[in-house]
Amino acid sequence: MAVPLFNLAPDLSVSRLCLGTMTFGEQNSMSESFRLLDHAFGAGINFFDSAEMYPVPQRADTQGRSEEYLGRWVRDRKIPRDRVVLATKVSGPSGQMTWIRDGPKCVDAWNISEAIDNSLLRLRTDYIDLYQIHWPDRYVPMFGESEYDPTHQYRAITIEEQLEALGRAVASGKIRYVGLSNETPYGVMKFLHVAERVPSYPKVVSVQNCYSLLCRTFDSGMAECCHHERISLLAYSPLAMGILSGKYFLPDGGPPDARLNLFKGRYSEGESRYNLSNSIMTAAIMGYLKIADKYGLRPVVLAIAFVLRHPLVASAIFGATKRWQLQEVLDACNVELSPEIVAEINQIHANFPNPCP
Repeated sequence: MAVPLFNLAPDLSVSRLCLGTMTFGEQNSMSESFRLLDHAFGAGINFFDSAEMYPVPQRADTQGRSEEYLGRWVRDRKIPRDRVVLATKVSGPSGQMTWIRDGPKCVDAWNISEAIDNSLLRLRTDYIDLYQIHWPDRYVPMFGESEYDPTHQYRAITIEEQLEALGRAVASGKIRYVGLSNETPYGVMKFLHVAERVPSYPKVVSVQNCYSLLCRTFDSGMAECCHHERISLLAYSPLAMGILSGKYFLPDGGPPDARLNLFKGRYSEGESRYNLSNSIMTAAIMGYLKIADKYGLRPVVLAIAFVLRHPLVASAIFGATKRWQLQEVLDACNVELSPEIVAEINQIHANFPNPCP
């Protein structure tokens, strides 16, 4: 069964599963990446997500390879450009990635323009279907933080300047649609309100935020916002960086090439969010693994099927380093969770709410 499509915009249909490319160029070689892309495309996935900073863990030597591999695959396989939906992102402010425009220090008009042009070159395309701000140009709690601290706020680039730069890119044909990522209801509504005042500013069509069995914070505020404003959720990390597969709880601690084992001590963002020593997270995961076993489902299928049942989810963005992992995710498209399963999931969520925000 082919992966079904979702109308993200009037003339933009995306597959309900989106293959994320953040392992391409680090965990996956070019040939391995091509094999994954071939299998995904053959199964009906037309939606591929990248970012200028990928792969991760991010470093100067590999920055941009994920986009390069994706663009080369489209060219080498001679795939008609209108048969694939390419999404990528401009990096938000960072004091660490000095190799990307000296930080970048902000998401101003110059950084947006430079990032778009560089991504177009790496992707070997004339346009990007969905261009996203990877994280806000202002302080927000994210990547494992859950509480807002007003003392952390700093001077930010105005949303007007960001939308004006994105609007110019749309007008020139470099990008088609605009999305946000790691955003809050406040941020989404500010972008919408500013865009309403100026006809040349693009309207946001999607928000790419974390959503999984372990992180349902989207439902607290953001869901109402997106429902009324007709903005779709692109749910990233539906497997919680592979933790929901159960592999890290095997007697041997999981395969040595699993991300949290392979990059142990070198991937602070992932390790802080998905801390394997977190007893609350572990208790929740064990509960979900028991549900999967009780109903004869693979844990990956349970996790993906749960995300796909959300009425505001346009697509679940997942990563895979091996073909069999990709196939497990594909299998979830054929599964509909029963009311009994959902009720048991919700009980665990009530006992251990959002251990990985």
